[in-house]
Order: sequence, then C-alpha cells, then structure tokens
Amino acid sequence: MNAYERVRLSRAKGRPTAADYIGGIFTDFIELHGDRRYGDDRAVIAGIARLEGINVTVIATEKGKSTKEKIARNFGSANPEGYRKALRQMKLAEKFGRPVICFVDTSGASCHIGAEERGEGHAIAENLMEMMTLKVPIVSVFIGEGGSGGALGLAVSDEVWMLENAYYSVIAPEGCASILWKDPSKMKEASECLKLTADDLLSFGIIEEIISEKGGFDKLCLAIKNRLIETFDAKRSLTSKELLENRYQKFRKIGGNLG
Repeated sequence: MNAYERVRLSRAKGRPTAADYIGGIFTDFIELHGDRRYGDDRAVIAGIARLEGINVTVIATEKGKSTKEKIARNFGSANPEGYRKALRQMKLAEKFGRPVICFVDTSGASCHIGAEERGEGHAIAENLMEMMTLKVPIVSVFIGEGGSGGALGLAVSDEVWMLENAYYSVIAPEGCASILWKDPSKMKEASECLKLTADDLLSFGIIEEIISEKGGFDKLCLAIKNRLIETFDAKRSLTSKELLENRYQKFRKIGGNLG
C-alpha cells in the first residue's frame, strides 16, 4: 500500500474518531471543559477516566461524525483555547500523579484569523515546552490524521504510537503539492516525498510502535488498552528525573540515524 492510500484511509468516512476510542478503552470518563481564559474548544476533548485500576487523564482531538457535529468541532482543528484546555488538564494530571493519554486526529490547527489573534502559535509552543517537562508519563496515539503543529501540540510524549493507517507529517500532502509544484493534484507524489506513514516514522525513530488495525474495532481497542497498561506499569518504577531524562533523550536522538 502506498503512502497516499494510507492518507486516504486515515480520512475515510466512518473511521472511528477519538470519542469512539475513549468509550472503547476507558471507563468512568468525565469530560472537563474550558481553558479558564477564553472558552471551551469542542475540537478537543479532555477529562479524567479509569484504565482498569489506573486513574488517567485523556486528551483528544475530535472531528465529529455528522455534518453538524463536524462543524461544531471545527473538523478536529483546534483553536488556541483547545491547546490551553489540554495543557490545563496535563498540569492537573501532574498535580495528582495521573498518566496522560493523547489521541491525535487532526489535519492541523485552526487556520482562522481569530485563532491567530488569540495566540495559536504561542499556545502550541507552550504545550511543546510544558509537555517536555511534565512529571508524569505521557503516551500519544495517532488514530487518523496527524498534521503539522496541530498534531505536535499533543505529541511531545514518552512514547508515540500510530495506527497502521494513520499519518504524521509537517504538512498535509495537498499543501505540500501546492507549495512545491503549484499543483494540489500532485498529492500522491507529495505523500511519498513527505515520508509520513507509520512505517517511515518508525524507521526514523519518531514513533515507538505501529498498531495493527486488523481484526475490527473492539480488538483494536483491547490492544491499545493492554499496551497502555503495560507501558504505565513499566514507567511506574521510574523517578521523575529518569522519566524526564528519557523523554529528553528520545527527542534528541530523532533523526540521528539519517546521517
């Protein structure tokens, strides 16, 4: 399967969204709203839940399903208040010792002028900085699209996993084709050049694991759930200093095998 076919599958109609994964993996989920500065961004779901016997914080970009819901959720493209809401929940997770799980499915952050006026770039940059020093384990799972800083703002994590038909890229293929060839129809060529598939990113050391989508949604949720439990159990033995050092070294080493 080529890169563009993966991109198409990541966007496929009827593909499970973040809300489906939250319902299929966790119990007792309670959504918490707002950034305490401007408002509540419905493109980001955030709250607390139970993962078997573990209290966790769950954060996700949510696209919605019906046309009405997609519009309400801005098609999963978060505004600055969405990133600030996410960071607010991460800091609460740190305060109470809860691991953090992020589900990423976004073509990119909101590009509306209001988002820029309210500090979109600063909000994403603040998340990158704060996530690097958060003293609890963080795992990010790419379940569909992973576009640019909009995705990275929830992906500075101890481990990054991708579904086999997800992608993670500095820019969407159409945008890349428009810039390089002045022709958005060349998105197939752009997809190959961007090296955006899970296989590509695993080979570069950007992600730690590819999750198979074979066997249906219930099997997929169970696989993610079991891996999360194993991961958090393993990280429980680490001190905060060790956790942060491992996270720092992970990002320092990215791309080191390319030269």
